[in-house]
Amino acid sequence: MHIPDGFLDPKIWVGASALSAGALAAAVSNTRKVLEDRQVPALGVMAAFIFAAQMINFPVAGGTSGHLLGGALAAILLGPWSAGLILTTVLVIQMLFFYDGGLTALGANVLNMAVIAPWVAYGTYRLVGGLFKGNAGRTAATFLAAWLSVMAAALACSLEIAFSGTVPLAVVLPAMLGWHALIGIGEGLITVVVVSFVSRLWGLEQSGQKSFAGGEQL
Repeated sequence: MHIPDGFLDPKIWVGASALSAGALAAAVSNTRKVLEDRQVPALGVMAAFIFAAQMINFPVAGGTSGHLLGGALAAILLGPWSAGLILTTVLVIQMLFFYDGGLTALGANVLNMAVIAPWVAYGTYRLVGGLFKGNAGRTAATFLAAWLSVMAAALACSLEIAFSGTVPLAVVLPAMLGWHALIGIGEGLITVVVVSFVSRLWGLEQSGQKSFAGGEQL
């Protein structure tokens, strides 16, 4: 899902960069209000886990690739603001040291994976988790949040590429959504397992508790 240099029209990557910069400024401001020193290592561990998971890429179409995202995992456990900062850090490191994603496309990649994915996941988790109580509801909410976060990011990526005139929408959209519908199932299963384990470890099993570092209610 990392878009390389040369795939996006300047109007698209400039606009996406502006949106990402605004979202990151808000994330820094909101995270600073709730983050305590003892919670910083949790963000580091989460970033390392997501970094490793994203290194496993699957070729998709038109030079793009698919991989596990981690947006839902971070958003559910740490809140969407902290998730945005974690994923942005991962994306910058991957671009600088592994050439995974281009410099001009960094704003679009951040928008897709560090802004859209965590917020779609968090909104879905809160909505579905509020409708269906108990462990089954929590599991369903986690899985659906992870799956939809992947699909939303893939949709945004497809639209950016298509509106740039790089690949026709009729080609990139079914390719990206088709592959990521499958990748989202794996992401959902992994997210359910990790969220369940970490929630027990951190004592976050009860609905209404605040996330570990984000300060938002789970």
